[in-house]
Amino acid sequence: MPGYRSLDSLVRARLRTWPQRPPGFPGASGGSEAWLRGRPADVANAHEPYLKLPGSDRMRTLPDGLWLNFGGTPAEPFADILAIEACGTLPNLLDKRSRFAPSTHSLMAVCPVPWLLAPVSPNDTAARWRATGVIIGEPSQPLILPVRDVRVLYALKQRHYAGFAASQVPHTHEFFMPMDALVDAEAPRNPAVRALLARASARAHFMPAG
Repeated sequence: MPGYRSLDSLVRARLRTWPQRPPGFPGASGGSEAWLRGRPADVANAHEPYLKLPGSDRMRTLPDGLWLNFGGTPAEPFADILAIEACGTLPNLLDKRSRFAPSTHSLMAVCPVPWLLAPVSPNDTAARWRATGVIIGEPSQPLILPVRDVRVLYALKQRHYAGFAASQVPHTHEFFMPMDALVDAEAPRNPAVRALLARASARAHFMPAG
């Protein structure tokens, strides 16, 4: 990892080059979508969205990558999310999988005020809160909304990936790829990466109309 202090810093650097809509995700069909990249932020140490359980103010889940698709109405907003977790060890994978395991609790997505007020990206000066489509006026409080749908992409080192792929059956919300593919500078344009993420879209569960 020449030029990077750790695997985590390399992963964050690569994910900052990914677009606001996850690569390979199809566009909306008959409805509007409002995808925004929540993590990692364009600027290091900036306020970033995170996930938590209802009623909890301590236990937070901070994925390496987090994309949010805002939906609903100002009265009843929600978010669909794609999280990306880079796992350097198998215990790390087990810990991260447990955070997204199916449960009776809904995850909550928390969007801090500074993140909402900041521009969508260096090339788009519109404030993020306007881009969500579910906030009526400039916010003074964090936006906390239930997560309707969860998809998680796990990246594993090659020696772990091969064994896992040969012996494990992922849950329906889980997707896996080799770490080398995730940290490749061309990952957002890699047809194999885009095809994998296309299958992670909720629309992949439906037959095209027509």
